Amino acid sequence: MTKHTPPPAGGDGDRIIDEPLSEALSRRYLAYALSTITGRALPDVRDGLKPVQRRVLYAMNEMRLNPEAASRKCAKVVGEVMGQYHPHGDQSIYDTLVRMAQDFAQRYQLVNGQGNFGNIDGDNAAAMRYTECKLTAAAKLLLDGIDEDAVDFRPTYDGQDEEPVVLPGGFPNLLANGATGIAVGMATSIPPHNVAELIDACLLLLDNPEAATADLMAHVQGPDFPTGGVIVEGRASLLETYETGRGGVRHRARWTKEETGRGTYQIVVTEMPYQVKKAELVEQLAGLIENKRAVLLGDVRDESAEDIRLVLEPKSRNVEAEVLMESLFKLSDLETRFPVNINVLDARGSPGVMGLKTALRAFLDHRRDVLVRRARHRLGKIEARLHILDGLLIAYLNLDEVIRIVRYEDDPKARLIAAFDLTEIQADAILNTRLRQLARLEEMEIRREHAELAEERDGLVKMLASDKQQWKLVGMGLSAVRAVMGPDTELGRRRSSFADAPVVDAEAAMEAMIVREPITVILSDRGWIRAARGRVEDPSELKFKEGDKLAFLVPAETTDKLLIFASDGRFFTLACDKLPSARGHGEPLRLMLDLDDKVRILDVFAHKPGARRFLASKAGYGFVLVEDEAVAFRRAGKQVLNVDAGGAAVSLPMTGDQVAVIGDNGKILVFPASELPEMSRGKGVKVQSYREGGLRDAQVFSEADGASWIDAAGRTRVWTEWRDWAGKRAGAGKLAPRGFPTSKRFRPR
Repeated sequence: MTKHTPPPAGGDGDRIIDEPLSEALSRRYLAYALSTITGRALPDVRDGLKPVQRRVLYAMNEMRLNPEAASRKCAKVVGEVMGQYHPHGDQSIYDTLVRMAQDFAQRYQLVNGQGNFGNIDGDNAAAMRYTECKLTAAAKLLLDGIDEDAVDFRPTYDGQDEEPVVLPGGFPNLLANGATGIAVGMATSIPPHNVAELIDACLLLLDNPEAATADLMAHVQGPDFPTGGVIVEGRASLLETYETGRGGVRHRARWTKEETGRGTYQIVVTEMPYQVKKAELVEQLAGLIENKRAVLLGDVRDESAEDIRLVLEPKSRNVEAEVLMESLFKLSDLETRFPVNINVLDARGSPGVMGLKTALRAFLDHRRDVLVRRARHRLGKIEARLHILDGLLIAYLNLDEVIRIVRYEDDPKARLIAAFDLTEIQADAILNTRLRQLARLEEMEIRREHAELAEERDGLVKMLASDKQQWKLVGMGLSAVRAVMGPDTELGRRRSSFADAPVVDAEAAMEAMIVREPITVILSDRGWIRAARGRVEDPSELKFKEGDKLAFLVPAETTDKLLIFASDGRFFTLACDKLPSARGHGEPLRLMLDLDDKVRILDVFAHKPGARRFLASKAGYGFVLVEDEAVAFRRAGKQVLNVDAGGAAVSLPMTGDQVAVIGDNGKILVFPASELPEMSRGKGVKVQSYREGGLRDAQVFSEADGASWIDAAGRTRVWTEWRDWAGKRAGAGKLAPRGFPTSKRFRPR
């Protein structure tokens, strides 16, 4: 690195730091990443809130926007939050406030909004100047004790005020309302749950700290989404998710079947999957009908008012309702998979993934800390009050002398302190006492208050010295919350139910609706695909874009599945009835599949159930694959053959009992097909050894029919002496016989 002359002292030159750019970027990026993780994306395990959510609730509490108070303009709240606590812009603050007020986004709303706060169709909320808000009872539970030294405070961004590090958290909000967020290098995704179930699990942990996750799941059945719906995830899968903190939950819409007379019916969707916008779902279903992908669905219309009512009409009365819905669950967002990643900040601010038990344990520890801190705060208040009451009782016992001192002494405060051994606080309290409070009844009231406070003080001291009593009080507090948010209340009743997904062969029903007719799949050298009706007898009549030519011509039927094998070892699956028409040049295959430009198409064929294929890589490793294992309707395809930098080499149908392979070195090896293992995925076994180069081509043939090759003139040459090249798999082989094509291939490409 070039050494720079240091700038002269003074002026802006003092701000220049001479250091490697890589170190400067690394240090600053790390600081940014940590700021994003701890300050924006991940919630705290104790109160389940991100900093912006916590600041909004605290600011509203400071503004006295209690549930029984009148609502205030959201613009006022946003301005207060941005001016004092959150300097990241008004839009992010308002978006947070809006989400906490949406009943379809939050299981337990923390903000009571008045006005247009958006809807499940995906429409945005009105501007903040038009909407009003206040806290809900659930939010007050999270804030309960905030003024009683229950939590730590830290300076705000400008150092002029203080904000809470965490809220007291009267209920397990992290799991109750869930959270989503993306940070640098990590993310969180937590589904909402039912508070009553979570509290029951907490009480079980208090009674039995050694309880396993399976024991907790006797109470926490699974997520409870605000939009209702049906959860079809298996119990074993949910148990693993709650054990590890990672997994997923399949969530689908709730529907009913309505008879419409004369043997016809319609499906009515009444509850949506979580975070699915209804308007976009309707558009998606309409697109499936238009593109002929949902062959069992005839029409879709939205008849929703205040309640959701999405009407789906089958294409035929003969289609069973369960079959129709199972097909739509696979094709559309009527079923979604909510990812679970309970990645949160612990009490020390460190990010980490927690399971159900760990998260609840952390919440209980926090509640105990809050209980102890509030008790100590209350104890301090009691001690201060008892101190004053002790002084007042001394004054009542020596009332005449106190009156004389106050009336005749020049410095009554100092004289009172000296005469009765009082503190300044006690002397001030005596001097501030009104004449009418010197009555006998007032003295009795002070003695009664003193006795009550002394009794409360003794109870607090005893509680602070007993861990058992502290945990008991934590449980009593949670039980009180459960009474308010229990399953018998409108707020606490479970909304999502559980069911097993019915075993329905929806694909068979969809295929039954497709008219079976012959087609010819045409794939050009540049990757344009189309399907022509019937059989193409003369390929020379096909037309392509300028500079393009025919690569694959595959006879098939509309009910077939088209398998495409790429050089990176992946298989891709396309439904033949969904292929573009041959009236034009078709569509680019790379727009339909996730194919990199460097990946080549090696083979295209119509899938035959139960058929087997020989796959091999350029490195000379291969195995036998059952075609059924290659079918996967995913844009990313299915990785079947593990390949190195050389990629895949051959894909051939297993139509014989012998395999002949030839390498780049021109050597041929013939070995029995029985020596190849049958696998569903992997690298395979070595089929031929090479010092240089790799596998060039292969042929599968029957011993009875013999081997052959096609010469440069297009004539088929029978190879009768192939047994002279027979050997064991993984051998080097012998040089090809005289007359073998110079391309070193059995068939031209």
